[in-house]
Amino acid sequence: MNRPNDIGLKFWCPPGLSSVLPRPIPAVLGLPDWFKTLPQRAFNASMGEQSLTVKKCPPFIDAMTSGYLIPLATDLKVCNGEFTWNFELPKAPISDYPHSPIDFHDPSQAAGTPFFEDDRFLLKFNNFWIIEAPPGYSLLFTHPINRADLPFTTLTGLVDCDAFHFSPIHFPARWNDAKFNGVLPKGTPVAQCVPIKREIWNADFGELSDEGFVRMIETQDAIAASHGVYRRQFRAPKR
Repeated sequence: MNRPNDIGLKFWCPPGLSSVLPRPIPAVLGLPDWFKTLPQRAFNASMGEQSLTVKKCPPFIDAMTSGYLIPLATDLKVCNGEFTWNFELPKAPISDYPHSPIDFHDPSQAAGTPFFEDDRFLLKFNNFWIIEAPPGYSLLFTHPINRADLPFTTLTGLVDCDAFHFSPIHFPARWNDAKFNGVLPKGTPVAQCVPIKREIWNADFGELSDEGFVRMIETQDAIAASHGVYRRQFRAPKR
């Protein structure tokens, strides 16, 4: 079986910040504790038997472990809707950069979207890393995949980081949990970036041939008869 090509992303930060900032990490190294402790099987009350959980679902895992996670730059304290932090950065040697881990978007910038609330600002997680993608690749920046446990939702954007990579990409987010009081720790993933090769796609629609229909039935029967068919026979290696 062929291994995937080894293609690299380049992460750069302003001079003097490399010892201060947490680094982006491969998403495979940032799985949350709830996933690590998740049982592989759980009782299915509808069927009256044990069923496999998402711990054994390769597409679920492959999505969560794709690309890189961008971390929160410092601890963020939240108390009754007020955000505070203690974050000291060295003076920029040439030009200025944000000195706070977060900023805000006026609600008007989300007018007409499901993210809009006229009495609530959108949060913006400031990112201090610029990211260079290989030629022909864009980066999909999105909420950390399957992380509904986080008290915010990062908006999704696609950036052509092969050409645009001398300015950090910041991450607008909607703060969902108005009752949250506590600390969002330094290193909390605030965005996931997944490289996507730019290609022109077309769609073809039609009915399966007799042979194709037989293969569909055989595949479904194999899946029903044994666990792990997709993983053993069809899943491509990711690393």
